[in-house]
Amino acid sequence: MPQRILEPGQIETAGQRSPARVRLPVRERVFARRADRLRERSVDHPLAGYLQLLAAVCDAQQRALSAFEAVPLPTERLARAREHAMPPILATDRPPDSRWHGIVREIAASLDATAGLPGAVGDLAARLHGAPADWLERQADALLAVRDDAIDVAAAPVVMAALQVHFVAAAAAFTADDVPALDVRTVCPLCGSAPVASIVVAQGPHAGYRFLHCSLCATEWHRVRVQCTRCGAGGKDIAYRTLARCDAIDDIAVADAEAVRAETCDACRSYRKILYQERDAAVEPVADDLASLALDLLLADEGYHRASGNPLLWQGAGG
Repeated sequence: MPQRILEPGQIETAGQRSPARVRLPVRERVFARRADRLRERSVDHPLAGYLQLLAAVCDAQQRALSAFEAVPLPTERLARAREHAMPPILATDRPPDSRWHGIVREIAASLDATAGLPGAVGDLAARLHGAPADWLERQADALLAVRDDAIDVAAAPVVMAALQVHFVAAAAAFTADDVPALDVRTVCPLCGSAPVASIVVAQGPHAGYRFLHCSLCATEWHRVRVQCTRCGAGGKDIAYRTLARCDAIDDIAVADAEAVRAETCDACRSYRKILYQERDAAVEPVADDLASLALDLLLADEGYHRASGNPLLWQGAGG
C-alpha cells in the first residue's frame, strides 16, 4: 500500500493536533465557573430554585478549595498505580483524611447564611453542621460506591460537594505526565469515578476533540467521538438527541444541533450528555447536565437509562 509522506510543516501541524490525554482541573475557577453557569441556566427555568441553591453550594466549594491543600501522594503509591495501570487516588479506597468533614460544615454554614433559600435548607444545614464523623464516613462510602439504599438523599449533594473539594484539590496537584494510562477508558484515570458527561472543545490546540468529565475530581480525559462512553459501541448504534429534535443526528452536523445533546447507544440502551463549546462557549458538564433534566425524562420514556448520575442530584433506592 502506498504511504503518504508528510512535509515538515504538515508533520508539525499533525503533532499539534494530537489530543491531550488528560486535562486537569484548574482549582482557581473550577467551582466558580460551575456556579456561574448554574445561575445563567436558572433564568426562566422550571427548576430555577434548585439550580440557584446548587450555585450557592458551588460558591461555597470554591471558597473552601481556595484554603484546602491536598496531602501529597506517597511516591510508592503513585509508582504502584503506574505499574498496575490503576487510578492513583482511587475514590473507593481513599486515604484516611477527615479534613473534608470540615468542608461539609463550611458549606452548610454558607447555605444557612444565604438569603432567599427555602426554610428546609436551613434545617438541612443545621443537621449537617452537627453530623457525627462516623455518619459522614458512612455517607461518603455509600456515595462513592453508589449504594443507593444507604444514601441520605437530602444531604447527599452537600456531602458529595465536600468530597469534590477534597478530590479536586488532589487532582490539581498532579501533572498530566503523572496520570497513569488506564486500560479501562470509561472511568477517570485519576480517581476511577464515572464521567458525568462529555464535552467537545471548541478552542485551542484540541478543538474538535471530545473529553469525558469526571463527576468527582473534575479531571477530563480524551475519548474518541461517535463511540459509547459506557460499552464502547459505535457506528449505527450511536445517535444524538435533543429536546427540539429526537431523531438520529450526524455527529458532524454540530452547527445544526443544540449545545447539549444526549449521545444514546442502542447496544447497551444507555446515554450520557455531550456538550459542544462550539454552540455555547460557557457550557459546563455538571451544570448543563442538571439544567437539561427534561431530556432525561424524554429518554427514560424511550427506554434509555443514564450511564451514570450527576454528583449533585441523588434519588433514593427505586427512585
